Amino acid sequence: MLVIYLELILMIFVWSFSFIIVDISVDFIPPLAIALYRFIIVSFIFLIADIYKKINNYRSSSKNIENKTNTQFSKNDWILILIASFTGISLFFLAQYSAIELIGPSLPALFVCLLAPVIIALLALVFFKEKLNLLKILGFIIATVGGFLLVTGGNLNTLSPKSQNFLGYLFALMTPLLWSIYSTSTKKIIKSRSSIIMNKYIAYFGTIELIFFLLISGEILIFIVNFLNLILFLSALYLGLGCYVLGYYIWQNSQKLLKSSKVASFLYIEPFLTLIFSFLLQRSETILFWNIIGGVIVLIAVLIINYE
Repeated sequence: MLVIYLELILMIFVWSFSFIIVDISVDFIPPLAIALYRFIIVSFIFLIADIYKKINNYRSSSKNIENKTNTQFSKNDWILILIASFTGISLFFLAQYSAIELIGPSLPALFVCLLAPVIIALLALVFFKEKLNLLKILGFIIATVGGFLLVTGGNLNTLSPKSQNFLGYLFALMTPLLWSIYSTSTKKIIKSRSSIIMNKYIAYFGTIELIFFLLISGEILIFIVNFLNLILFLSALYLGLGCYVLGYYIWQNSQKLLKSSKVASFLYIEPFLTLIFSFLLQRSETILFWNIIGGVIVLIAVLIINYE
């Protein structure tokens, strides 16, 4: 069980730094193009892995039987995979990367990490009949207070519709709902299927969706012109291999072994780390005293939620 928690910590570090990577990348190409670049690399990685497996399968009939068992998705599974591809890839990263472009890396991290665990816990109550005891409810309440201080720095006006950054906030607020739907959809699949194979098909569908969105937006030429940019390639490689292939596997594997609410609680650590990375790399972020206090409160709340 300790290994699962260590994997979750690694995942959070990788995901936290991804917001900074995207913030750097949007200086070169639009958010949709970054997302497409990322998932072209992801799809290519899965394609190479498939070729390698097929070569090995010729040497072992037992492996061949195992692969067939893992890929037997039902009709409902395919519907959930399609839903997951929209909510966890194409629409999610369109919203998240647009928010990062408009309001910087920290606030989008704060929104998704503050609200997603609460929504996931509520969906888990409905679909998986998971229960929240009083201690965990208290933990979520404390985390919400800490998250509020992290987001606003104690000033509620930063979330006002009259704010010039309201569109960025709107995109950022879309991300926790999309991520929660994605997490719930994939958890229903991985109860009896391979999470790696599921992630592969979600990536394939998501890549096709992003190509379609990019064609509609008229940004495909910008993407093609900047395809060989070394900074963008390294950014897409980090986002694809680190955040998706590794990160999504850890997320789904932990959901299979732990309660959804407990796994989701680790997301509260992510915005705190993003703020630190943003400050260290001087990404035009201002860390106030109340931001730091909020981060400490969030970390305490995570410990409470995971207390047995």
